[in-house]
Amino acid sequence: MDIVEQIDKINRQLTVNGYKLTPQREITLKVLLENESDHLSAEDVFMLVRQKFPEIGLATVYRTLELLAELHIVQKMNFGDGVARFDLRQEGHDHMHHHLVCKVCGALEEIQDDWLLELEQRVANEYGFKVTDHRLDFMGVYQTCKHDSKTCKRTGKAVS
Repeated sequence: MDIVEQIDKINRQLTVNGYKLTPQREITLKVLLENESDHLSAEDVFMLVRQKFPEIGLATVYRTLELLAELHIVQKMNFGDGVARFDLRQEGHDHMHHHLVCKVCGALEEIQDDWLLELEQRVANEYGFKVTDHRLDFMGVYQTCKHDSKTCKRTGKAVS
């Protein structure tokens, strides 16, 4: 699905919930869609949106991201660095995808497979609780990422 189709789909979600796709919301969505794999912070989104829509304010971007999170169009996440990041929910997936987060270099990798279906069924059977969503983040260190190295061998990123 291309960006225009995705925006049309999200526009329908907004409309069903009583919201309009304003130009500010549309440009924010475009930035998120164009940078899908980057897990952008609100400030990152704002800086990219401003390049295309210079008159937009930071508060408008924040409100848009919060609305999209409230409507489950994006997932608001924190990977332990104190920064809220926003990740688009994947089309056709019942649940949010999972992440591997390297505590040395900060590399972030997505896992698209849903490994928790069996556990969800067990929770339903044992507790009478229907899981409607879940998120799983694995925090750790890649074998190729050394504490004494200045550059992560896996990602090529500088290690802080």
